[in-house]
Amino acid sequence: MYVDESGDPGLNNSPTRYFGLSGIVVHESRWRDFINALISFKKTIRHAYGFPVRLEIHSSEILNKNPYGIAKHNRLAILRNFLDELSKLDYISLTNVIIDKSNKPANYNVFDSAWLTLFQRFENTMKYGNFPGAFRNDHGIVITDATNGKALLRLVRRMSVINYIPNQQHFGPGYRNVPIIKIIEDPHGKDSRDTLPLQAADVCAYFLTQKYIPNSYVRKSGARNYFDRLQPIANVWARKGSALGIVDL
Repeated sequence: MYVDESGDPGLNNSPTRYFGLSGIVVHESRWRDFINALISFKKTIRHAYGFPVRLEIHSSEILNKNPYGIAKHNRLAILRNFLDELSKLDYISLTNVIIDKSNKPANYNVFDSAWLTLFQRFENTMKYGNFPGAFRNDHGIVITDATNGKALLRLVRRMSVINYIPNQQHFGPGYRNVPIIKIIEDPHGKDSRDTLPLQAADVCAYFLTQKYIPNSYVRKSGARNYFDRLQPIANVWARKGSALGIVDL
């Protein structure tokens, strides 16, 4: 699972109301297909828009800066096209968590809550064999942008020993300890500049938060619901009853 975040996890004096995570899951048997599809897309936008293949796709920077003199509407089109290309890949799955920080108590840990929820959904979806091409005996690793590595390591190691989850109805009230077993190894941090799947996760996470609180340009451009274009690859098992499977906290 390749994960990137959007927004700030802080509660006090934070510039953002929402904090979101998007995780793209691909089975190892289709990993090379996924990489080739991303490379092909980068070549396409080079020919169509003059966007260099080696330039990182980082959503906020692309829209707020002007790399290589590309018009802003074309920069938005690049991101929209990226979402559309991802939505065509029926062998990947997208899990999303978003937190509205405006209604949280002062002691609420936004970062831990979001990541714990994402790890749990990754674990559960593997456990029940609900990822494309996955089998119930599969395991997974998590790859993130090279930030907050120690904090994520601490969370995963804790969940492998102590992981209290609410009881299902037939267990009665309260909680039970269900350590994770499907996520192996520590979260692995990589530089997104060198990792195309992390760039894909960045675009997903960006439009996840824009769906909830769009900036002025996204709103004026009618791009607020671009995230909905990802519905074909949404992990609806993460939140049953939701067409996009977004876990909102």
